[in-house]
Amino acid sequence: MIPYSLLDLSPIPEGGSAADSLRNSLDLAQHAEGLGYNRYWLAEHHNMAGIASAATAVLIGQVAAATSTIRVGSGGIMLPNHAPLMVAEAFGTLATLFPNRIDLGLGRAPGTDMATARALRRNLGGGDTFPQDVLELMAYFDDPSPEMTVCAIPGVGTHVPLWMLGSSTFGAQLAAHLGLPYAFASHFAPAALEQAVEIYRSTFRPSRQLDRPYFMLAINVFAGEDDAEGRYLMSSMQQAFANLRTGKPGPLPRPVEDVEAHLDPRVIGMVREALSCTAVGGPDSVEAQLGALVGRLAPDEVILAGQIHDHAKRRRSFEIASEAMRALSIPDAAE
Repeated sequence: MIPYSLLDLSPIPEGGSAADSLRNSLDLAQHAEGLGYNRYWLAEHHNMAGIASAATAVLIGQVAAATSTIRVGSGGIMLPNHAPLMVAEAFGTLATLFPNRIDLGLGRAPGTDMATARALRRNLGGGDTFPQDVLELMAYFDDPSPEMTVCAIPGVGTHVPLWMLGSSTFGAQLAAHLGLPYAFASHFAPAALEQAVEIYRSTFRPSRQLDRPYFMLAINVFAGEDDAEGRYLMSSMQQAFANLRTGKPGPLPRPVEDVEAHLDPRVIGMVREALSCTAVGGPDSVEAQLGALVGRLAPDEVILAGQIHDHAKRRRSFEIASEAMRALSIPDAAE
């Protein structure tokens, strides 16, 4: 069975609050652990009225404390927003508190708008130092040595596993060069998916962390009791994506019937393309669509996302998705 994981942005729905969303994330993580999910990742976004996971490392600690076996990590930490040493100290602390359960996925984008990026006060005037920052961060997790003049404490010697995240070929090239596992953001930016995966696999260089390529495919899932309910649940994400792309981000909208009647006709095509890596519908449809995506791209692992307005429906969607992943007859790509 191919491993399957869960990506959570701790969505804030219309009519809800950040406090509700954070409680829901803890509940969903416990539910995912019981369903056999391999990892529970949280994503860093800032100045987003519909996302409560801005202080990602803090929330990772709360989720890890509320669970016992599932791996918990970031999908991802936006490294340009942070000094590598501070990331190493935060995740070194997490790894010390929760040994062998913490993942650190890294992204290159700021995860916000430029005004907020300026408020974060990191590297706005310089060039792209992302590859150098990744190398610096990796060194902080290495074994202690006399040559170290700056140590992450906690952090040094923890060997926190790093992941490279991306939605373009840049992340694929860097992940392959450094010998890191690679997760592609196909759940919202699938355009370069096939090209990036081919580059990653064909140019991968083994490292101390990883001896062969390991690719994680991100898929949206909106699973209901039947196809109509699945499409209805997806309408919240379709509206949210359209709002974001037209400069009107906000809380996660309530679902609607006939969602295209509620969208600006100029963005309907863009929304369809952006969310094309999605399994939606009732249990049979979701299983078939997941099977088709996994069969075509042969990932080593799948990570499922799904922003659904009603928390109980979201729990149920990931339950149906878990059943579908377990039912897939496709052999593990690593075998």
